[in-house]
Amino acid sequence: MAELRLKIMIKKVSTLCLLQKDNQLLLGYKKRGLGQGRWNGFGGKVNNGETIEQAARRELLEEANLAADRLEKFGVINFVFQHNSELHEVHIYRVISYIGEITESEEMKPQWFDINNLPYDQMWPDDQIWYDYFFAGKKFRGEFTFKDFDNILEHKIWETDILN
Repeated sequence: MAELRLKIMIKKVSTLCLLQKDNQLLLGYKKRGLGQGRWNGFGGKVNNGETIEQAARRELLEEANLAADRLEKFGVINFVFQHNSELHEVHIYRVISYIGEITESEEMKPQWFDINNLPYDQMWPDDQIWYDYFFAGKKFRGEFTFKDFDNILEHKIWETDILN
């Protein structure tokens, strides 16, 4: 990863919100943009003048019509794609409570899944690795290097309380 990091010129900060209710996880089917055709949590880029948590709340509202009442940060993952010079830093939140009715948006179609039967074959490949930490209630950091959008070249993940 160190070799690839030397080539990185741009850092993009994004968010990802996950809602878990008992043994159910709310995912959204991405209808456009990066990740189109995959099931994922709700989130996106941090705009200028916005904190990371404000961006997480805004994206959840835009994509699923839910206002996050309480969020807890659970992870930070750095993603590098071999074909470009961007570092994608993703801040992952658990939505503890929310207000609103889950609604499909232009970008996402929400659906509840049993956590023991997630559609991993239609999700980002890294999800199979770090979701275990999330479901176990462990806070974590990680680094993933992708060859392309479907193949992980290398990864590292570890439990930590330091997420800033």
